[in-house]
Amino acid sequence: MNNYYVTLEAAWSVKDVESVEDAMSVAISEAGNKLNKSGLGYVEIDIGSTLCPACGQPFESVYIAADTALVGLIFGMKVFNAENQEHAIRIAKSSIGNVLTETPLEEIEVEEIEEEEAEKEGKEA
Repeated sequence: MNNYYVTLEAAWSVKDVESVEDAMSVAISEAGNKLNKSGLGYVEIDIGSTLCPACGQPFESVYIAADTALVGLIFGMKVFNAENQEHAIRIAKSSIGNVLTETPLEEIEVEEIEEEEAEKEGKEA
């Protein structure tokens, strides 16, 4: 059994916002509150990035139209004792998806965590 860090992406809708900063703050706050209430406070949340089609530079994944924003959120989660990468993805999607119903989740990246890191994390918990 191996340990993995799974990164997932989701699109989060936020209504009645006036700025990109407001949209990002509200999206992170709403998602964080739902995860914390369900005992998943260890899931890391961040704003995703998108590449500009014109210049190729990354920018924050937030789009606002008619005071409604679509915010790209990134969720990061450590999964312990998974059989393989696919199993780790299923565990992460299930854990987060059971709380954030109606929110599609897509795999971004899966990294194997070294044994030393996993042991250190287990001692800190």
